[in-house]
Amino acid sequence: MAIRMPVFAGSFYPDDARLLHSKVQQLLLDAPTINLTAELSDRPKISKAVIVPHAGYMYSGSTAATAFKSLLPQANAISRVILLGPSHRVPLLGIATPELDLGDNDFLTPLGKVPLDAAAIAEIIAIEGVVMANGAHAREHSLEVQLPFLQQVLGDFNLVPLVVGQCAPSMVAKVLDTLWGDGESLIIISSDLSHFHTYLQAQEIDRHTTGKIEALEFDLQAGEACGCYPLNGLLMLARHKGLEINTLTLCNSGDTAGNKNRVVGYGAYVLH
Repeated sequence: MAIRMPVFAGSFYPDDARLLHSKVQQLLLDAPTINLTAELSDRPKISKAVIVPHAGYMYSGSTAATAFKSLLPQANAISRVILLGPSHRVPLLGIATPELDLGDNDFLTPLGKVPLDAAAIAEIIAIEGVVMANGAHAREHSLEVQLPFLQQVLGDFNLVPLVVGQCAPSMVAKVLDTLWGDGESLIIISSDLSHFHTYLQAQEIDRHTTGKIEALEFDLQAGEACGCYPLNGLLMLARHKGLEINTLTLCNSGDTAGNKNRVVGYGAYVLH
């Protein structure tokens, strides 16, 4: 791949580095500070994964910022991000990594380069159902829109970007388990919730979906979350490993920049 250029800068988020930095910084400042502390201790819980939406920043940026802000206490410890999102534009079975070129491989944003973790990608490519396919990444926004937040919150980190098509939760779970690591590795699932219902209908659907997510049920359907395939895999593994989950915020585009006749649902969740 060498370098993947930003495709959605100027539409989903600002294409000017200064304006983008300012926008992300303001979203983080405006987001509520949510302190998750371990029971019988004042020490903050260490987050292993977050679930964030992927619409334009004017729509879901505030929801995403709430999740990313919660990572600030552990930001210095995180050096690798495994970022999974659904395939919106390319039919896909299984899981697609970028193709690796000799030398450096990076995803570029207006804020700079994000280096890929070539060793991690090489490790998971041996798993059945994982393929290298630049085409799956070329115009996929669900991963790209998360990068400026990560650059702002984490600074330097290596990236394992995965576009997930139709597959069993166990396939995603196997990939995530392989790359689980310790506190240095963070998992991010990029997913919106319900699509194109009225405001009140979406609220009801998304509350029900959130209940399933909180119960670590891994049978979500596309009508509940567009990123159901990567999300189900995470929830399956989280249940196996005994993780806990907290809902940080839940809203829809009717609460932000859209009308209430036809909305998209957004939620932010953290697993630890």
